Amino acid sequence: MSSSTPFTPRASTPEGRPYPVHVRARLDGPLSRWLWLVKWLLIVPHVLVLIPLWIGFALLTLVALVAIVFTGRYPRPLFDFNLGVLRWSWRVGFYAYSALGTDRYPPFTLAAVPGYPAGLDIEYPERLHRGLVLVKWLLAIPHLLILGVMFGGGGWLSGQAGDQAWTWGGGLAGLLVLISAIILAFTGRYSGPLFDLIVGLNRWEQRVIGYVALMTDRYPPFRLDLGGEDPDRPPGPDAPTTEPASHLTPPAPAGI
Repeated sequence: MSSSTPFTPRASTPEGRPYPVHVRARLDGPLSRWLWLVKWLLIVPHVLVLIPLWIGFALLTLVALVAIVFTGRYPRPLFDFNLGVLRWSWRVGFYAYSALGTDRYPPFTLAAVPGYPAGLDIEYPERLHRGLVLVKWLLAIPHLLILGVMFGGGGWLSGQAGDQAWTWGGGLAGLLVLISAIILAFTGRYSGPLFDLIVGLNRWEQRVIGYVALMTDRYPPFRLDLGGEDPDRPPGPDAPTTEPASHLTPPAPAGI
């Protein structure tokens, strides 16, 4: 977690409750100056696995939609699988070109990995509105337009598990990651303020994904929460268990 954004507990929504999609990240260090140049190649095994997983995610979301319309509930096994796909993709994105926040190779698992520097949790909803699931994609259009600027219109699926891995994505987020990589190459350090902003952009994106994927009825806030720590700091199985590393660590060796 970057020291430039201290944690201050607060309510995330006008209802006074934390938003149920929680994204955490911890800036690792020291980071290699040059490893980011080949991470596109290193994540190919993950991409090959994530492609069918995302196909399953889409199909199971449709099944969940039907179940919610008839029962008002998101089947728990489907929810857990889809949450696992989001967790896996966020870890890969954090390692690669969504953030370049760690050199620790992401594990091949749908489960929570508490020790990994990137984590994601979504609170399971006991009940969901039966009719709202049919129009969430429409209600999310304002967010999707903003995300199109942030991420160059590539979308989260392609950004995390496809196009971005090969082309740096686009938009503001891709530009900030590229600037961070160049700074890292020349100084051996990852800019703390840039890290906070990059994670904030990704946090916004993950909240919208959780909403559009029918995993919550709570409308995402139009707010950029900076920094690696989730602003509400809820307990969860994917919370990091080790102390955060400062981005002010001594420069890494010039080699990979």
